[in-house]
Amino acid sequence: MISISHAVEELVKHRPYLSESLAAGIINVSALARQLQPDVEKILQKEVNTGAIVMSLNRLAPYLQIRQQVQLNKLLNNMGDIILRSNLCDYTFKNSPTLLECHIEVLKKLVKNEEVFYTMVQGVFETNLVVSDTMEELILDYFKDEVCLFKQNSLSSVTLKLPKGNSMQPGFYYSIMKELSWEGINLTEVISSTNEFTVVVDNSLIDKTFVVLKNMGKR
Repeated sequence: MISISHAVEELVKHRPYLSESLAAGIINVSALARQLQPDVEKILQKEVNTGAIVMSLNRLAPYLQIRQQVQLNKLLNNMGDIILRSNLCDYTFKNSPTLLECHIEVLKKLVKNEEVFYTMVQGVFETNLVVSDTMEELILDYFKDEVCLFKQNSLSSVTLKLPKGNSMQPGFYYSIMKELSWEGINLTEVISSTNEFTVVVDNSLIDKTFVVLKNMGKR
């Protein structure tokens, strides 16, 4: 049988910002209990006293705080270098039978140029390309017969080198995205591999983005 505490925990843990505020002790627990009461009663299929929900929330808060701190420590203590790149351009092309050939031809030109930023991610219906704007003429030339759905200049990127085993840590990427979201940083693109995580933002946001991600390791 589901207890009140279990029902409250299930509701809180599926609302990330709510769990963060509760763990930080910056939320009105009584008001939150009244807000959660209809959902708790729906789960338990019976009426529940608001005071019982308040007690459950108070017991849950320290647990959330400890769990959150452990996760963040695992994440931040092993964070690697931060790499900045500027003067980038973002393209989105509609997928086609010839699109991959265009990428191959461009990449042949880049073999000896390690300074150029070039990332390509193929989705089901479209392919995203983020590249140094010095390659703009080359892209326009080789992709001239492709359907460009989106293009944006004046972008920069921040790349984090991630610790090994990051994919096995629940909430790993959430910890990063939460910091950026709280600071109101809009992400143009997110690019990830096993041990790298890159966010692409407007040039005007690069300093703020760098400071937010850099300070994550100093908590």
